[in-house]
Amino acid sequence: MPNTHQSCKVLSLIPPMTQLNTPYPSTAYLTGFLRSQGFDAVQEDLALELVLRFFTAAGLADIKAAALVQPEAARSASVNYFLDYFERYERTIEPTIAFLQGRDSTLSHRIASRGFLPEGPRFSALDAYEDDDSGDPLAWAFGALGTHDRARHYATLYLNDLADVLRHAVDERFEFVRYAESLAGSQPTFDPLAKALSAEPTLVDRYLQTLTQQALERHQPDLVLLSVPFPGNVYAAFRMAQCIKANNPSISIVLGGGFVNTELRELSDPRVFDFVDYITLDAGERPVLAVIEHHQHKRSIGRLVRTFIRNDAGQVEFINWAEPDIPFEQVGTPTWDGLPLDRYLSLLDMLNPMHRLWSDGRWNKLTIAHGCYWKKCSFCDVSLDYISRYETASASLLVDRIEQIIAETGQTGFHFVDEAAPPKVLKALAEELIRRNVTISWWGNIRFEKTFTPELAELLADSGCIAMSGGLEVASDRLLKLMQKGVSVEQVAQVTRGFADAGILVHAYLMYGFPTQTVQDTVDALEYVRQLFENGCIQSGFFHRFTCTVHSPVGLDPEAYGISLQPLPPISFAKNDVAFIDPTNVDHDLLGQGLKKAIYNFMHGIGLDEDVRSWFELPKGQLPKPGVSRQKIAKALGFI
Repeated sequence: MPNTHQSCKVLSLIPPMTQLNTPYPSTAYLTGFLRSQGFDAVQEDLALELVLRFFTAAGLADIKAAALVQPEAARSASVNYFLDYFERYERTIEPTIAFLQGRDSTLSHRIASRGFLPEGPRFSALDAYEDDDSGDPLAWAFGALGTHDRARHYATLYLNDLADVLRHAVDERFEFVRYAESLAGSQPTFDPLAKALSAEPTLVDRYLQTLTQQALERHQPDLVLLSVPFPGNVYAAFRMAQCIKANNPSISIVLGGGFVNTELRELSDPRVFDFVDYITLDAGERPVLAVIEHHQHKRSIGRLVRTFIRNDAGQVEFINWAEPDIPFEQVGTPTWDGLPLDRYLSLLDMLNPMHRLWSDGRWNKLTIAHGCYWKKCSFCDVSLDYISRYETASASLLVDRIEQIIAETGQTGFHFVDEAAPPKVLKALAEELIRRNVTISWWGNIRFEKTFTPELAELLADSGCIAMSGGLEVASDRLLKLMQKGVSVEQVAQVTRGFADAGILVHAYLMYGFPTQTVQDTVDALEYVRQLFENGCIQSGFFHRFTCTVHSPVGLDPEAYGISLQPLPPISFAKNDVAFIDPTNVDHDLLGQGLKKAIYNFMHGIGLDEDVRSWFELPKGQLPKPGVSRQKIAKALGFI
């Protein structure tokens, strides 16, 4: 129930787990917006705090105690190595964390020497790199001057070893970028989460409960906003809510974010509201304002906006008072005030210069438009607000926001996190940055459309653009047309090469297992991708398996894509992914292993001359030859 007093202090929390190099931007946007409306709003990142609390000498001692409880025969190689070399881990953990936070750069020399850190099973990955005459397996990547980056890569492997120990000895659900993901993603009922939440808390849970309670004591909020962008945040968010309800039942809790927006739209299980009071859908500004006004007795419960509650009859009720959203130009500037920007960890998982951007560096995340201007791709959730409602802001206002963020954070790196940044807006933004002499480094996500000419690529590079990512999906003109991507493979080659010529790195999102995709389509797509790497069009890529979602054109009209959906069970909790039957009957899981192996090697410059069929775990005789000329992309680029 709402408190009786009129004030309302709002605490926004990021639950574990999200990336560790920079804060997830949802709380920064909400906090900035609420402050612009005159509210007392604060934020904390408990995802970062949880990892930092474990990665101390005291935290490792707690992990050791949990590991020793395990029967010796049940311990993994990671756990055994940790126990055998515990004193070295205990001695090195805090200096290594300080190094990854940028607070002790001179330690790089000791770490790079390979004599400082204990090297557990994760270091075996170094054996995969080709050695040269120097005896250094990473010389090809870093050369003579790359001591700092080499050290960060070793330190990242060291932390990955410790994450394995946490998972094997403390909580099998733990990962750095997701936590207990399987308990929430597309789970038709709340039962798996309810069972996990009623179980005895693990050491990870107890740490999280302590951090939650400490945040409440620091801020004394009336309202807590839990932002859950991914299935891997949900379990931790509910554990935090459980702690708040047990110790501070007068605090109201709002659950929102990307996971809620895509998966909880048909929520009907009232047990969810044993943990939270409100669940809001889509852009959070308007619903949260309505909740605050209800909390202050300025608005009846019947005038909440896009909000689930449990009503007096004990049933889930969705209330959606008709009220316009806050225009994108009026959502304000995100603020990182309250987030410990000097404590994030700059990791180096992947040596590829483009791929590393997702974990390397403290980027200010900013949206330059709401929604997607294309909103036609058949695999995308085009029916939902975060895609379908397209709004832009003026270049002048965007640069005002950029300057305000730089003044607050001291950081000039920006990651534009749009679904697909509009070329017209990017052009205007680049011109405004140059006109106002604002120096930033930025990267973002786009569609590889012909509007991105070499001239525009040069302009974007002049304004500070260092990298672009975009969806090539299945590199097949037939499937691109079926997907309604609005691009062709040759067009993508020309656009990406234009970026590369301007000095802009390019990452391609790739897909396999799309409806009606044949083995021939897959082999041809990999041949196209090989040629894109070979001709310097792309520097990085990632293959993911197509997933049919209920909100996409494929999920809404499967017959148009030659498939039939499998029946869903009764839904009372999460609904998103839906299995389907494809008459082509291709073993995409087996082919996917080869695609991922190939792309990993291509990113490291390996195997670009080989027959693409060699990457698959099938004899060449069982695979069709590529139906694509080996010079197809070179010809499209005018190289031959």
